[in-house]
Amino acid sequence: MQPTQYQTDLTPYNTFGLKAQAQAFVALKHADELRDIVRLPEFNRDTVLWLGGGSNILLMEDYAGLVVHMENKGIREIERSDGLVYIEAQAGEIWHDFVLHTVGLGLSGLENLSLIPGTVGASPVQNIGAYGVEAKDVIHSVRCFDLDTETFVELSNADCDFAYRESLFKQEGKGRYVIVSVVFALKEHFVPNLGYGDLAAAVAELSQGREATAKDVSDAVCAIRNSKLPNPNVLGNVGSFFKNPVVSAEKAADLLQQYPNMPRYPQPDGSVKLAAGWLIDQCRLKGHQIGGAAVHDKQALVLVNKNNASAQDVHQLAQYVCNTVFTQFQVELHAEPNWLPTSYSL
Repeated sequence: MQPTQYQTDLTPYNTFGLKAQAQAFVALKHADELRDIVRLPEFNRDTVLWLGGGSNILLMEDYAGLVVHMENKGIREIERSDGLVYIEAQAGEIWHDFVLHTVGLGLSGLENLSLIPGTVGASPVQNIGAYGVEAKDVIHSVRCFDLDTETFVELSNADCDFAYRESLFKQEGKGRYVIVSVVFALKEHFVPNLGYGDLAAAVAELSQGREATAKDVSDAVCAIRNSKLPNPNVLGNVGSFFKNPVVSAEKAADLLQQYPNMPRYPQPDGSVKLAAGWLIDQCRLKGHQIGGAAVHDKQALVLVNKNNASAQDVHQLAQYVCNTVFTQFQVELHAEPNWLPTSYSL
């Protein structure tokens, strides 16, 4: 196991680029090291931060505890059965690299989730999703280290209690399970999912009349995302900052009378999902800036670190966006990334 470091700069470990330090820091290279990590004098399961790509956190102040950076790597095929291929990826694998790896193998299922920042280990926590696909649609099982028993356990898809941007790991399992790897059930033959937004048109333009492939979908998603979303290596951000709000059918109908062109996505339970980016855009907030933090001028759903933003800049801007949208639409927005500490939550 790597030696523990102290007063470690966390700026390179969070994609928004907020300045913060960790009181103690250790890199996990292999899942078996967890048994040693839990015996470190700095380890406290109530305060330890298990850190992946840092693309879904907002470090609002120095971290007064141990940070464990998940750097375990490895991808392997487990089995093939009934047209499905079961692939296990270690938690520290970069998500987009893993997606490209599966597409390169000719497998289908993850192509719509291309270019999402972060690591494989974070994908079940947030139940990441894009372009009509969520991680829960392709996750078979999740291997975890159970801090209650200090043993490795396998959780099925059903065990994970997946919901929209939610999972067991954000709710009752938070602080108990450390995700070490994820098994995905992917299709041997390409089955397109092109019903979301402008994806079908983008894929058709790429394939130019021939039968589309999973790589075409991945390339189209990357092109769309690159046209709208800033590269966190160039302009700090955490991707989509706000969840798409879900409202009642009655509320959606009322809004449609005022805004006939409002994007909406009916849900199986009768509720309606709205597009947070559209709501923010209607409030003309693109480019709005507080201190060093700004609403991205191309995609209103994204807040960016435009000029050495402080944690307070980000919090004030997020609060301003939420208040403005509520004033105009009476719809509440909620932030997608995790605030650390949680006392900063909107």
